[in-house]
Amino acid sequence: MINEKRLLDTFLEYVQIDSETKNEKAMGERLVQDLKALGFEVQTDRAGEAFGSNGFNVHAFLEGTIPGDPTIFCAHMDTVAPGNGIRPVIKDGIIGTDGSTILAGDDKSGIAAIMEALTVIKEKDLPHRSADILFTIGEEGGMNGVKNMDLSMIKGKEAMVFDASGDVGKILTCGPGQIKIFATIIGRSSHAGLAPEEGISAIQVAAKGIAKMNLLRIDEETTCNIGTLKAEYATNIVPEKAEFVAEVRSRNLDKLNAQAAHMQKCLQDACDEMGAKLEIELKTNYVSFNVANDDPMVQRVFESCKRIGCEPMTAKGGGGSDANVMALHGIKPIVLSTGMTKVHTTGETLKIENLNKCAELVLDLMTH
Repeated sequence: MINEKRLLDTFLEYVQIDSETKNEKAMGERLVQDLKALGFEVQTDRAGEAFGSNGFNVHAFLEGTIPGDPTIFCAHMDTVAPGNGIRPVIKDGIIGTDGSTILAGDDKSGIAAIMEALTVIKEKDLPHRSADILFTIGEEGGMNGVKNMDLSMIKGKEAMVFDASGDVGKILTCGPGQIKIFATIIGRSSHAGLAPEEGISAIQVAAKGIAKMNLLRIDEETTCNIGTLKAEYATNIVPEKAEFVAEVRSRNLDKLNAQAAHMQKCLQDACDEMGAKLEIELKTNYVSFNVANDDPMVQRVFESCKRIGCEPMTAKGGGGSDANVMALHGIKPIVLSTGMTKVHTTGETLKIENLNKCAELVLDLMTH
């Protein structure tokens, strides 16, 4: 029932609109235009002002003709870098690029699928459920778009976020929370050749602390990683200051907090041992979400997948998305695959078959 040519053309047009995080204005304006052309009243906000973006979240409401509570259909419009000047290339039914940029299937495949489903409903006057349509900014930069929007404009209490890689039919029913750790180790500077014993090397202190940490894969629910250990001094100066940035992720809140506390203690113990000072901030970036496999919303997706001829499966997510922020505000989310692969890389691809299936899935979910 979907128009495959129109869907492909729309996707190709969307990915060629530059919309790296904090530069989503043009993409937002295009979506407002396209939604209004379908007869929607469109709401935008000023969420971008809170984190330095020129963009805005876009919301529209589809009034249903089938009884039932509204469902939120969500995808984000921002991309990671390099996401400017994208020139899509199609070969053997697979959409990619020339290798100089990402494709932006993350997450314009989700947007295109939702827009195609809405277009079909409007042009064929199909019976349909009520739905909130939400296209967000700043997802890649830490879900800042949805964090800074007024969620009271949203009527639905259940969300289907189309923002996962893999073949259509995969449903992420849980995702981890994340704590960012920002630490500065302050030692004491001295001349490394004339009086090294008078100094306290911040690098050495940091190394002692890190050596005691459990890192990377902690268990099946918990990971952590140090992204930055920075101290730039001449070799004849004992470094006074070192900067440390790390993250912890876990689908279990107790494990999340415990791992962050463990890493903080390792740094503090090293500082105490060597006479250095620790300045540290633990920032909860987002919380975990968990939806049971037998939840009616999950089962609804299973039924839709079977109707359109794709194999449904549930999986556990390893990254953050707008779903995590929605969960914090009492909205029950799941994250669905759009078919994208190798996201955040210049080798990103999307099968046209998956793009079509994603639109079919959205349409079926809206009309059943």
